[in-house]
Amino acid sequence: MFILSFVGFIIITILKNSWVNKNLLEIQIVERIWTVIPAIILIQIALPSLLLLYILDEAIDRTLTIKAIGHQWYWSYEYSDFWFSNKNSFLEFDSYIVREPDLQQNIFRLLETDNHTVIPLKTHIRMLISSADVLHAWSLPSLGVKADAVPGRINQVKFIRQRPGLYYGQCSEICGANHRFMPIVLESINRKLFINWVLLN
Repeated sequence: MFILSFVGFIIITILKNSWVNKNLLEIQIVERIWTVIPAIILIQIALPSLLLLYILDEAIDRTLTIKAIGHQWYWSYEYSDFWFSNKNSFLEFDSYIVREPDLQQNIFRLLETDNHTVIPLKTHIRMLISSADVLHAWSLPSLGVKADAVPGRINQVKFIRQRPGLYYGQCSEICGANHRFMPIVLESINRKLFINWVLLN
């Protein structure tokens, strides 16, 4: 509002008064003023925004960590918070596309996977995303989540789900011939069902 009113005042004053118009066009100090004042306003807007971005990324402590690794052409997931001593491993699985001969009537073609990534409701999730071979991108547009999967590097995104349901996405990086066969299905369920799912796997 301040920027709009300031610029509007200057424009109206210039149009109404020819003396002001003549002086504004010829005086260098006025140009300095209308360059410096908007710059100060932009800095005042930018600093709180940068602070907020930092707080959103670092200050929220995650409750559950899931690692997604892109392969040609499927995703593998590791729930590093769940260690099974009898198997001597973390909870982990691969997620492949459901092929056309196995499709049922209520399944989305090219979007359904044999294993869903399951998360609990109202829980801060941290996704660690990497790749085992080429560039991939873990993307769920309905959640507003997208991160590149780069070999030798781990990217992270954080999110929280408030509603149950299935969320569909795909690899959004052109990673090879079967790039379109790398769907992502995230299933959000309540915590009790999530614990039962962990114990069954």
